[in-house]
Order: sequence, then C-alpha cells, then structure tokens
Amino acid sequence: MSKKNNGKRYNDDFRKMIVDLYHSGSSVKDLSSEYGISEVSIYAWIKKFSPIELEDGSSVTPDDYAKLQKQLLRIQEENEIFKKGYGHIRSKVSDSELTEFITEHKDDYSIRTMCETLDIPKSTYYQSLNKTESNRDRENREFTEKIIQIHEESKKRYGAPKIHETLEKQGHKISLKRVQRLMKVADIRSIIVKKFRPTPSKEKVEEREIIINRDFSTTTINQKWVGDITYIHTLRDGWCYLASVLDLHSRKVIGYSFGRSMTTELVEKALENAYVTQKPNDGVIFHSDLGSQYTSDSFAEKIQDYKMTHSFSHKGSPYDNACIESFHAILKKEEVNHVQYLDFNAARVELFKYIEGWYNRKRIHGSIGYLTPQEMEDLALHQAA
Repeated sequence: MSKKNNGKRYNDDFRKMIVDLYHSGSSVKDLSSEYGISEVSIYAWIKKFSPIELEDGSSVTPDDYAKLQKQLLRIQEENEIFKKGYGHIRSKVSDSELTEFITEHKDDYSIRTMCETLDIPKSTYYQSLNKTESNRDRENREFTEKIIQIHEESKKRYGAPKIHETLEKQGHKISLKRVQRLMKVADIRSIIVKKFRPTPSKEKVEEREIIINRDFSTTTINQKWVGDITYIHTLRDGWCYLASVLDLHSRKVIGYSFGRSMTTELVEKALENAYVTQKPNDGVIFHSDLGSQYTSDSFAEKIQDYKMTHSFSHKGSPYDNACIESFHAILKKEEVNHVQYLDFNAARVELFKYIEGWYNRKRIHGSIGYLTPQEMEDLALHQAA
C-alpha cells in the first residue's frame, strides 16, 4: 500500500464522502491516487463509517467487494465496447474500420479485450499499425494523442494555453500555435458555458471594516482566506447552495459546505472545515462580502473563536472578493453548467469530485505559475519547514 497523507488533516465531511465514493464503485487504489490519501487511511474510514453488511445479516470483506467490482467492471467494459462497435459489426464493414475503432479507444480499453469482443485477430490489428508515415505526420499524430489525453483528463476543461503548458511540463517542445492548430484539426476545444444565475435579494447592508481592500498578496499559506456562497440547481430539490473558503496564497479551496438553504450555519460549517483541515496560527484574515450570513452575530463569534480578523467588501463591489468569485465562475463554466443534477445528493458527490479530485489536485493555475493549488500549498509547507 502507498504511503501518502504527509500529515494532512481531513474533516469528517471529507472522510464520509470518500467512503460514499468507495461504495459507489471507486476502488481504494483509485481513491488513494485521485485524492492523495493513503490506502491504510481509506480502509480505516470504511471500517469506521460504513461496515458492509448483507441482507441476511452476514458481511463481506473489502477484498471480496473489490473482487466483485473488478468482475462487474470487466463485464461493463465488454458491454460498452460491443455497444460502441455494434454499428461496425452489424454492417459487416472491413477489418480496417474495426482497427480504426480499436485505435480510437485503445486508451479506454485493453487491445486484447477489444479484439476478443469484436472478433478480430490481434495480429490483424498490429499489422495495420505498420503503415509508413512521415516524421511530421507521426509527430502530429503523437502530439494529438497527448492533447486528447490531457483534454479528456481535464474533462474537456483545458484550452490550448493550459494544454500547451502541460505538454511543456511533460518535457515536450511544441509551440502554442501548433497546439492550437492540432486542436482545430481534431475539433478539440475548451468547454465554456454561461448560464442563468438568480439575483440575490436587495437588502440594505451597512459598511463593515475593510482590511484586504483588494490587496490579495501573500507570502505563504494561511494568511488571507476568502469566502463566498454560490447557487447550484438540481432537478428535484431546486436551488442548493455551496459555501467555499479559499486560501489566497495557494488558491486552494480549503473548506466548503453544501446545503439546501443559504444559512449562517452553511458558511460556519465551511469555515470550520477549513480550520480543521489547515489548523492555522492566530491572526488569519478572513474576507467576505456583506451578506447576512457573514454579518451575523453567530458568524462573528466563530471568527472570534478561531482568533481571526474579519474583512469585508465594499457595498455592491464584487471585485473586492474577486478570487473566490473567480473560483465559483470556473466551477460553473467547467462543471455545473454542463450537467443537470438529479438531486442534492447527486450534486454533492459531483462537487466533491470536482473540488477535491480536479480543482485542488490537478488543475494548473496561471496566477500561481501553472502549479496546482495542492502543489502550491506543498511548496509553502516545504519552504516553512
């Protein structure tokens, strides 16, 4: 088993979500790799939060469960291959078209499985690859495959600049213009969707202490945090609400809470999760807008308990909290606006995957030198050691 964690702390919301994902079909190995948690910790969380019991009162071990999942995934894989290749088979097309299909999906399924499922000899497939091509064509093909892989790993969120930056990090020498040209030929583009956002109520608010005043500079983590609330729509449960807390140095979402109502408890829980995870020294500046949840007496007590200083935006000035506004905008463009969540629980799971699995750990940010937020936090911790 891998040894990870590096002393990182996790709140109960995080632990329970990992267990939920495990019971939804994700393996411990995949969860460990995706979220940077040791497999030992995940098994401990599974035992603590959800022992697996059958209807007859007996139980199965995590190992038995994993073996069953592996068998089911194998069956699912074969069914998906057969479904995707069904049009070819029914039409009795040539071997060349089948080999093209296999090549297109070789990153999704094993070549052996596809050849067996589509009833084509492996030798036929491999012989089809021995076509002569120019060095330039070969380079373009290989670069295009890498571009497609990076694009798919980002769930189609990356455009040419970030794909180019990722290729450079991987050691490939290629110009941005060439990446753009290959993406155009392959019809690859970043997904950006704008959607309706409900207008908050226009309540009268009083000015509060303005400390950050658009000075987002920091020298390390846990100096300045920012928080805000955004709207997430679901089909069955209507509007739900995500409260987030972001560290200005790492741009990492260090705490969040998802609820059916936009309450003071929601923003308190997000701040609590951030505090439990980060365990900062006294004196953190927490910045928010003048929403009633953040100006409540209860939230002020929470700020005081954590020995933080609360900074507020000017009335009607979203630019004062631009960084957290930017995160919520990215969340909408890259994730929320591309799906329709069935209900609150479905949205809760997908938001966890996006924030913890993608945004914090994999998405590179130009504002922090094309590092991920987790890499930026790790760098700060290393420098402080």
